[in-house]
Amino acid sequence: MTPPRGPHDDARGRRRARPPHVAQIVAAALRDEILRGELTVLPRLDDLVERFDVGLPAGREAMRILQAEGLITPRRGNVGGADVHLPTSEGVAFNLSMVLQSRAARISDVGAALRQLEPLCAALCAVRPDRYDTIVPELRERIDEQAAAIGDARRTREAIDGFHQAIVAGCGNESLLLTVGALERIWAAHADAVYETPDYHEPSDQAPWKASLRDHEDMLRMIERGDASVAAFALKHLETTQSYMTGVNGDHPVTASTTVPPV
Repeated sequence: MTPPRGPHDDARGRRRARPPHVAQIVAAALRDEILRGELTVLPRLDDLVERFDVGLPAGREAMRILQAEGLITPRRGNVGGADVHLPTSEGVAFNLSMVLQSRAARISDVGAALRQLEPLCAALCAVRPDRYDTIVPELRERIDEQAAAIGDARRTREAIDGFHQAIVAGCGNESLLLTVGALERIWAAHADAVYETPDYHEPSDQAPWKASLRDHEDMLRMIERGDASVAAFALKHLETTQSYMTGVNGDHPVTASTTVPPV
């Protein structure tokens, strides 16, 4: 039996694409201008309505769409208009963590993804022709910070996180930078939550911190000489450094509240 046709089906019963609402068209035009950097402040609603030749309801709905996307914050009072915000890496991490939480993903899942993707970023750093001017100085600075922090657990963890974030940021691929960078932030946020619990006790032995520093120094040397096999070394390093978190917190579900962007 053929099902009855709906209001958006054609004569053959195939689904027709719904035309976008006027508000969606206005929001799309404004979104493109914001993302191209052409619009830093959204004009008053009356000006938007006049510019796009639409009604007030469509203008308000377009602003609500952009606000829900985190691209604008309407100004209160008689000023009108809205402040514009470009998307941030913190926002990407928060949105990804919400999706992962909705799917009941575990922290161990995030760690496994990082073990596959961060070594790739390290290899890309090694083959960058401009690595001597870009990623190498940045990594050397992070290693110096880590060496100076030995003995201070919090500063050491921050320096270690900074080194790994620099590896990702220096890979030269924007898609990887955002994706892997978001995973890094989620992992680091959950790690911080574990380290701040009363049950956690900082190890008195500094050997693990020193071993991490040696690994980072080795990775820097491999990247500096253009050795893409740094990926295999980075994988072993991550397996070691993730072992504690995976053991004590790997089954914990990803929680979006740990990655809420700063206001």
